[in-house]
Amino acid sequence: MADQGYGQFPPQQYGQQPPYPDPATAGTPPPAQATQAPGAEGAAGKKKKRGYATQAFEFGAGGNAAIGGQTTGGMPPPPGVGGAVPAAAGYPGQPEFQAGYAGSPAPAYGGAPAAPGYGAPAAAAPGVGGYQAPDAYYQGGAGTPGAPQGVAGITAGMAGMNVGAQPAQQAGQQSRLALNQLYPTDLLNQPFNVSELDLPPPPCILPPNSSVTQSPTANCPPKYMRSTLNAIPTQNSLLKKSKLPFALVIQPYAALHDIDDDVPVVQDQVIARCRRCRTYINPYVVFLDQGHRWRCNMCNLTNDVPQAFDWDAAAQKSVNRWDRPELNHSVVEFVAPQEYMVRPPQPLVYLFLFDVSYAAVSTGLLATSARTILDSLNRIPNADRRTRLGFMAVDSSLHYFSIPKDGEENTETSMLVVSDLDEPFLPVPQDLLVPLTESRESIETFLNKLPEMFQNNQNNGSCMGSALRAGHKLISPLGGKITVLSASLPNLGVGKLEMREDKKLLGTSKESSLLQTANSFYKSFAVECSKNQVSIDMFLFSSQYQDVASLSNLPRYTGGQTWFYPGWNAGRPEDAIKFAREFSDYLSSEIGLEAVLRVRATTGLRMSTFYGNFFNRSSDLCAFPAFPRDQCYVVEVAIDETLQKNYVCLQAGVLYTTCNGERRIRVMTLAIPTTTNLADIYASADQCAITTYFSHKAVERALSSGLDAARDALQSKLIELLQTFKKEIGGGGAGLQFPANLRGLPALFLGLIKNVGLRRSSQIPSDLRSAALCQLSTLPLPLLMQYIYPRLYSLHDMPDNAGVPDPETSQIVLPPPLNLSSERFVSYGLYLIDDGQTQFIWVGRDAVPQLLQDVFGVADRTQLRVGKGSIAELDNDFNERVRAVIQKSRDHLSRGVGSIIVPHLYIVREDGEPSLKLWAQTLLVEDRADQGMSFGQWMSSLREKVSS
Repeated sequence: MADQGYGQFPPQQYGQQPPYPDPATAGTPPPAQATQAPGAEGAAGKKKKRGYATQAFEFGAGGNAAIGGQTTGGMPPPPGVGGAVPAAAGYPGQPEFQAGYAGSPAPAYGGAPAAPGYGAPAAAAPGVGGYQAPDAYYQGGAGTPGAPQGVAGITAGMAGMNVGAQPAQQAGQQSRLALNQLYPTDLLNQPFNVSELDLPPPPCILPPNSSVTQSPTANCPPKYMRSTLNAIPTQNSLLKKSKLPFALVIQPYAALHDIDDDVPVVQDQVIARCRRCRTYINPYVVFLDQGHRWRCNMCNLTNDVPQAFDWDAAAQKSVNRWDRPELNHSVVEFVAPQEYMVRPPQPLVYLFLFDVSYAAVSTGLLATSARTILDSLNRIPNADRRTRLGFMAVDSSLHYFSIPKDGEENTETSMLVVSDLDEPFLPVPQDLLVPLTESRESIETFLNKLPEMFQNNQNNGSCMGSALRAGHKLISPLGGKITVLSASLPNLGVGKLEMREDKKLLGTSKESSLLQTANSFYKSFAVECSKNQVSIDMFLFSSQYQDVASLSNLPRYTGGQTWFYPGWNAGRPEDAIKFAREFSDYLSSEIGLEAVLRVRATTGLRMSTFYGNFFNRSSDLCAFPAFPRDQCYVVEVAIDETLQKNYVCLQAGVLYTTCNGERRIRVMTLAIPTTTNLADIYASADQCAITTYFSHKAVERALSSGLDAARDALQSKLIELLQTFKKEIGGGGAGLQFPANLRGLPALFLGLIKNVGLRRSSQIPSDLRSAALCQLSTLPLPLLMQYIYPRLYSLHDMPDNAGVPDPETSQIVLPPPLNLSSERFVSYGLYLIDDGQTQFIWVGRDAVPQLLQDVFGVADRTQLRVGKGSIAELDNDFNERVRAVIQKSRDHLSRGVGSIIVPHLYIVREDGEPSLKLWAQTLLVEDRADQGMSFGQWMSSLREKVSS
């Protein structure tokens, strides 16, 4: 390959073996990059890329020649990343894994569905006694060559589906199922590669015929629910022995909008549930008595099948049971009948609390907020025309706005000021919450005038606590969302806060006091809001201390979120555009209302601890006044009794009201095999889910016991896992042995310890740290992994297919990610570092003029505008590809997560602004920085402690 010598695919110590290697083939190099089609880019493009590298050797004044021609550029992704996982690369010698990922309808975990989309109809076999068996799914069915035909075929099919027979899992009659194979690796000689974080988790290998339809979508995909263990120990003693956690990471939504979240909806309101444990019927139940009854897969109780289960009331005809979504899909949504409602479905209500103090007006926050709401009125969900909006302004007084309905004689909005902060009252009972549809013109007029009303306001007071109490009084009869937009510390009235930031405490053991709530009002008021179905979101913008630690309690207990914009100013276009885009997406999000989450499981399992933003109303019920689409939740599972079955089921159900006034239940069912073998447990452990669990634990520890305790607990846990593996499975051999599927844990734990939320440093303001702790305890798993271990891409030498759409998927192809070490940087390089919240474009000190001209339109790097900015659109191929990579790196939807975050982009010159350079370097987790150790030092210290 002509480009080989310029750092495109250099030999490296990382990635010389498949991601989860077979020890027998561990030393073999990966196959050549299959995704790169020859001639993917024109000859001119190839020449240009060679040119950057060639000029760099000349431009670098011989500096690179001494290192033998710098071979630290891009590298091919391990096999399977970004495409189908080849058998040998993913989990060698595992037919179950290969089947699941090659598109065959094996009950694999997260496999590509073989059947087209949701609810693909299967051909029905002849009915027996009015009971139809599915034809297309069961093995040896009528459509299979050589299968028994006629009644014999149907009988065989019935047996394959456990119809009227003893379920396959009862029993010890079967030989032990081969689960994921264990591949021990030496962490020091076969280091982790960042590409492994993109691999799917180890699959759940279930016994044949576990699901009643053998549908490829019968088991829950990882993007909705994943377990830290994909083989569950049958006894608690074995779980304790493994030292691994057993927890679920639940993310009920994969997008901000229904249209992007393709889950089948059961409209007929026929909801079959177990009479005893209330489990929803799912693909893992067993039908008995010629299909008239079904046995619950959680508690084994036999239930009657509802009469309407096989009947389409709308079309007045019988339907094929095996086409029902709830028997084919692990994730379904039911439209709930009347009995699921305590009261009529509430409308969507937004009450906006605008800070109108001098700080908010002078930074442009008030004007930008009002303008964004005005521009987003069409995006706010209002299909049922019941959505209501209310507005209040806050400085040292409360300002209510009474907005008339369109067409009324008096069309002027009147402002009513209340200065009694201790017992705020509602000045008028109506017109403070108005229907968006009926008052649209009046709302538009008001939002246009709002900035002018306060443009000369010099008031520095903020009675936000009193405003919250008044807002709660206003919307609690209905429930809804209070959206706070604040640029100052609440310094008057209820919930008054003091300036308590003390730089002398930062980095000391006393720093943790700054992360605690300063006023008990914020927690007690949040709990009161939760009871009345009122959720609170905080958008915080202060350039001074704002006490995020106290204010974030409001979203924490009401199912809301805290967004933090330090030093924000609308005078900078980048700041104004970022907030406007995020706030507009926030307003358009189809949130759930008056929601509850409950998780049920097979007898012997119990949900013990819950983590996330909600209020734990009872031992197993999480309450959400509003249910967001961009958060995940962690539930720890306890094993109370010996598990008798060879697989267990866990089912999460979210009961909620849609924005459009429809009561729905989203049900997610996950089946996981059981084992008595410690090696199976380790081979099936999911390193990303485990890290998510410990991220939530670390935040809890930091808030209760301090940052030192949180960091120490993470390190101790990792050492404990390494020691346990060495003693119990590794045979106590030399080196640092660990399973290949957990090889990323040391890097992820180091990234967590170095994250701004937990890092040992005397330079991190407490507001910034508190905001980071909020992220660590709410981000969906793919974004959390990137926040803990950011993405690094080499742009100057990216492969020809990077930055252009893939011919098959039409998605922009990203360059292969690199490990987060400055050793990967060359002085003439151009890199993107992205943690999901912030992006940095790193420009090497020897970047060649042609590269600078093509990407930034400047001939010399001293002309480069560093800091917050964007890449200008230039008329050349390479500029277009760089911008496409930056944009694709921000594409959360393609990763199955809803998120409103639009990261800021910072241009960083290697020889430029020192503080900006230092900030970018703190994302290089494997480097030594501040008071943290390098990855090499971290691994050495782990080896010493494990060996001692």
